[in-house]
Amino acid sequence: MNYIIVVLQGILQGLTEFLPVSSSGHLSVFGHFTDMGGEESLLLIVVLHLGTLAAVLIAFRETIMGMIKEFFLCIADIFTGRFKWKTMNDNRKMLFMTIVSTSVLIPVYLFLKDYFTAPEGDGDIIFEGIAFIFTAVLLFLSDACVKGFKTGKDMKIKDAFTIGLFQVIALFPGVSRSGSTITGGLLCGLSRQTAVTFSFILGIPAILGGGVLELKSALESDLQLNYLELLIGFTVAAVVGFFAIKLVKLLAKKEKFKIFGVYTAILGVFCIVWGVLEHLDLGIMLF
Repeated sequence: MNYIIVVLQGILQGLTEFLPVSSSGHLSVFGHFTDMGGEESLLLIVVLHLGTLAAVLIAFRETIMGMIKEFFLCIADIFTGRFKWKTMNDNRKMLFMTIVSTSVLIPVYLFLKDYFTAPEGDGDIIFEGIAFIFTAVLLFLSDACVKGFKTGKDMKIKDAFTIGLFQVIALFPGVSRSGSTITGGLLCGLSRQTAVTFSFILGIPAILGGGVLELKSALESDLQLNYLELLIGFTVAAVVGFFAIKLVKLLAKKEKFKIFGVYTAILGVFCIVWGVLEHLDLGIMLF
């Protein structure tokens, strides 16, 4: 695999995992036009996802450490009879809400994942085009939401469940996970900062769980691993992802997601038109 391709995929993954434009959709379209595929490509994609996971852990390290601390304190409170739902702080409440939202995704991912896959994989990008346009609608909706004020400790179980459903929708390649869950949070009345933070925290179990399952499948095959390529991809995705998180937090605060809405709408139309032309055997004639 070409090192330049690895770097480009790392940049693409780092940007699109957190910018609300769908990393799975972009990687699928990238693979469509570069003929990247197979088990080697799958392993690289898994490593790129783990790179973006590292970016989340670094960017939200204080919140994550607070949640880990509250996990152990919560266990102690349960056994000593001091646990009270109504008096939970932001970190403890966010911990419980993450569990609720993730519980919505787990059974769908394990048993229904194949139904969320593009019909012909990278052989057809019409499916991704439709999903990109759906993402654009979500992003325009997010900017139109009435400003909410809920913080982590104000979240309700129904809020976490709703956001979890939005995360399920993002299993479709072309539907942005961050865009979907941030929009879901805003519709539930969360403040923009809380919606963004919860969206990225919620991505930790999703990225980690999916990555472990895919990594297991990839490593069970007879692959000749190029550790330098994997290290380069991981590092590029992590660094680019870290700065992408900073950018999303800034744009969410300024209610500028419509910028990405315009982009995904244009990309969606392009994918649909190109896919139709390919079906008519006219796509290659445009070059």
